[in-house]
Amino acid sequence: MRLDMPNLAILDIETQDAIQGSLEGLRVSVVCVYYSGDDSWESYTEDRLPELFSKLEGVDGIVGYNTIGFDIPVLNAYYAGDLLKIPQIDMLDRIRQSLGFRLKLDTVAAATVGAKKSAHGLQAVQWWKEGRVQDVIDYCMQDVKVTKEVFDFGSEKGFVLFDDRMGERQQVNVDFSLPQKESAINLTMGF
Repeated sequence: MRLDMPNLAILDIETQDAIQGSLEGLRVSVVCVYYSGDDSWESYTEDRLPELFSKLEGVDGIVGYNTIGFDIPVLNAYYAGDLLKIPQIDMLDRIRQSLGFRLKLDTVAAATVGAKKSAHGLQAVQWWKEGRVQDVIDYCMQDVKVTKEVFDFGSEKGFVLFDDRMGERQQVNVDFSLPQKESAINLTMGF
């Protein structure tokens, strides 16, 4: 890692059940993370979330797709502090701010980097219920890889691509820069 590069955690989560109107009560099945600081890939099941939180407290920022609206609120139910205190780059939110509407990760990834998700989140829920933990990890890790590719492209180029409803390729300018950190205290202390 270059010294001027931030230490980021690019993450995605899967849950044990499908959303039933609200995020309240959703339980994590798997969290997969790419850590740019040491170029490592990790997966965590629900019982290993304290290890994840310890590592997240040491990063400069969290990157993902709909992390502010989904991943972080679900993870915060397990966390003594507030993971939103860690600077966030929610690519879905940044695209929506620039474009005026939301796009699915698949839509952006297919046009921008030629990659797609390997399955659907509801399939991951079914796999979890069937005890196919490795399949859920593999699916979640593929989402993180796709998210990282889109993030890297958008960070370097300042835009991402998508195909509109007419099948025309469109460009949307994005700012995937890291916001300032709000707090330097140990977030697990719950102060």
